[in-house]
Amino acid sequence: MGKKKCPDCPECMPEWLAAFGDLMSLLLCFFVLLLSMSSMDAKKVSEAIGSLAGAMSVLEGGEKTEISKRRLQIATPIENEDETSESVNRITEAVAEINEMKEKGKGPSVSLEESQDGFVIQLPASLLFKEGSAKIEDEDAILFLKRISMIVQELPNEVEVSVRGHTDDVNPGRTSPYRDNWELSTARAIAVLQELMLDGIAPERLHAAGFAQFRPIASNATAEGREKNRRVELHFFGVKAEKKVGVEQTILDQAGLSATSNATEAVGAAPALDVPATSAEVK
Repeated sequence: MGKKKCPDCPECMPEWLAAFGDLMSLLLCFFVLLLSMSSMDAKKVSEAIGSLAGAMSVLEGGEKTEISKRRLQIATPIENEDETSESVNRITEAVAEINEMKEKGKGPSVSLEESQDGFVIQLPASLLFKEGSAKIEDEDAILFLKRISMIVQELPNEVEVSVRGHTDDVNPGRTSPYRDNWELSTARAIAVLQELMLDGIAPERLHAAGFAQFRPIASNATAEGREKNRRVELHFFGVKAEKKVGVEQTILDQAGLSATSNATEAVGAAPALDVPATSAEVK
């Protein structure tokens, strides 16, 4: 009995293969669209590549790649890490928006500047207070401080904020409850500090100080200069806990050594008392 002849294969591809190919093409287009709409973080990508390379034992010189959120906490002062840069960008946007709301051309504007150990936000007193007052009444200013507080809370706890009040060289008027510029500048700094505390910043991360008219940024000889000098500054800087403790111990040690040294010098410098020798005769 002869074998059955194998049927001829169809000339076209199977129907399931055509449907499968269409599905793969659609999936490819879908993921290409997702990639085009996403934002790539170059630093995180490089860290992921480094981590993968480390798992495959191809690191050079025994290096280790760590993906950690402590990158900002390691540095003092604040370094230009991704988290800090993103926060500064958000603060810059907030500053630009409030300047647009307050019409920048009608007086000093809110400014953001770099400092030696971090960055500084300068708030004109006219934005926050009435003349001779330390009560924040402007709703836009309160909303701005709330927005800044939200950004600060996302930063590591080592980032602290120093609130510093400044005035011009004109003493508060008779209607002001403050006797001089020392009281006024300090009260304004404390008012801003209390608002930041109400908005959620931990009290241990805040400081307040008043400098009266003794740290001007413009001449007090003109009205424009005096208006620039009336301001409240928010100084952002990083502080390591162990560094703070070390500084305190160093100061205390130096104070103790100084006190001991002074006491030793005082004892050594004391003149000897000459007591005359006397003899008593008993009769």
